[in-house]
Formats: sequence, structure tokens, C-alpha cells
Amino acid sequence: MQARPHQVPSEATTQATSRIVTLTMNPALDKSTSTHHVTPEDKLRCRTLRLDPGGGGLNVARAIHKLGGTSLPLYVAGGMNGQVLQNLLQAEHLPEWRLTIDGETRESFTVVEETTTRQYRFNLPGPTLAHREWQGVLDLVTELIPRPDYLVASGSLPPGVPENFYVQLAERVAGWPTRLIVDTSGLPLQALVDECAPVYMIKPNHGELAALVGRELEDDDDILTAARELLARCAIEILIVSLGAGGVLFITEAQAISVRAPTVPIRSKIGAGDSTVAGITLGLTRGLPLLEAIRFGVAAGSAAVMTPGTDLCSRQDTERLFAQMQREALLVR
Repeated sequence: MQARPHQVPSEATTQATSRIVTLTMNPALDKSTSTHHVTPEDKLRCRTLRLDPGGGGLNVARAIHKLGGTSLPLYVAGGMNGQVLQNLLQAEHLPEWRLTIDGETRESFTVVEETTTRQYRFNLPGPTLAHREWQGVLDLVTELIPRPDYLVASGSLPPGVPENFYVQLAERVAGWPTRLIVDTSGLPLQALVDECAPVYMIKPNHGELAALVGRELEDDDDILTAARELLARCAIEILIVSLGAGGVLFITEAQAISVRAPTVPIRSKIGAGDSTVAGITLGLTRGLPLLEAIRFGVAAGSAAVMTPGTDLCSRQDTERLFAQMQREALLVR
């Protein structure tokens, strides 16, 4: 059996969303709820269950949509969960391009303990993809017409997909006018660095950057040194190092600038990283200078932590925080 697209976007849809395409190899049906107190072995009474589409690239596409932009999410999905996932995307009025697979799309489960606001997050590994299925994704990307301005490949890789999948993706789009942004972790991120994949931007956090260079990073100077080492030996143009509540440090060959996150009330950190990537990418497509686009992304990430559960950034909060960050930057000057 051949891997099969569930649907092929119309020419009008492809044209309208051609500036940004997102790719999700390991989407999830996100389930979230809350309970008064988590204790072992007890039967825990939970609140109403919430369902959301999940997975890095899908979250990026959804956040772009919330911010008033458009994108085309390409993703793999199968089974009953895959159908529910597609229905949820359509309910959000997102154009979507699904490659149907044989396996059952994974679930993730989040429980908030109301007495402490702690989050308990359970993520399953995802279905095993056959060789023909993940190769089919690469083939579909190759057929993208028109070529997107930005291709955002985000999230983990499911079982069966080689660790250097994103390297192969970068090789497929090399020579295009497309800028490839990859937001992943672990061995797939290590492969990008080890094989010098031609990538426009990656976004490791502090710990992931330390793993890439093989040593502890004690402060911002260590982070900056490590980032410059990677840029010197790789084909990556921009490194965005996520510092959590501290914002990000972005480094290119020519500059290194810290963008501090605004102080906001924290309700849930789920989706903050994806919202940050969405804001940066959308800002760039809107013609913002790189620094301003990164500020917009940090504003989106900060807006995301203000929302409950698996919800993403809101446009209103993002634009308000972005304006605040711009004013503060002017005062510093």
C-alpha cells in the first residue's frame, strides 16, 4: 500500500498559504483536564475534557492563524485519532494537508492539579511509520508549488523515522528560495549539527545547546561562545537560544542580541515555544526586521503562557506585549 494524501490543497489554497508551510511528523491529539488533587492509587475525579490538535508544526500553524496570518500545515495522521485531529483543525478553519498513514495517531494527556497548579504531562511516542510513509512526506514537500517562503519543521520524530530525517528534508529544499526553520530536540537536532544541514534557523533551549557542544553552560557568555562554535562549523544561519522566562538569545555571524521576555502571569507553559516560532516566522513574512520579528515571537510566547492548558497565544495579548517591548527598547536606547 502506498502512503496516500487525504486531500491535495486546491491551487487557490496553496497560493493563499504559500508563504508559510509547516510540517508535523508526530502530531498528537492533545487531551487536557484538571482535578482537585493528584494522589497515587486514588480514583481522581476530573473536570470536562478538552481536545486540541497537537504537535509542533500544527501548533505553529494554529498560532499563526490566531495571530492573523495564514499557513498550510502538512502532517501525517491515521486511525480514529487522526480523523478527530483533522476535524479539530477544520473546526478552527485551518487549511490542512494530511498524509494518511496506517498507524494510529498518538495522544498526549495533561492534568492540572488545582490545589497547586502543577501540570502533569504524559506524551506517548507515536505510531511507527513505514519507510514508504516518511519517504512519501519528503516527496510531497518536493512537489510544493509555489515554493513557500518559509518551511517550519517542528516537533519530535515518531518511531520508524530516521534521526536524520530533517537533514534529508534540508537537502530536498536546498537551492529553493525557501528558508527552512527546524525546531526539534535530541538526536534529530544533533543530526542537523553533525551533518551540517543547510538550515536557516534552529531554536534549542539552554540544555539542548549544552548537549550539542558536549559541556555545561554556566552563564550567557558560555551560551554565546557555544552558539558561535556551532555557527562556525555548521550551515545554520541563525540560532535562537530559548531561555524560558528570560526570553531568548539570538546569534548570527554578525550579531548577538538578548531579547528579554515581558513579565506576565503564568497559567501554562504548554505551546509557548511553538507560539514563539509562529510569531518569528509570521513577523518575517510581514517584513519585520529580524530583531523586531524575534521580539514579536517572544511576545507571542509570553502571551501563550498566560492562557490555560494547551491553549496558544492570543492576538490581542501578543500585540499588546509586542508594543510594550518596543517602547521599552526605545527607552533603553
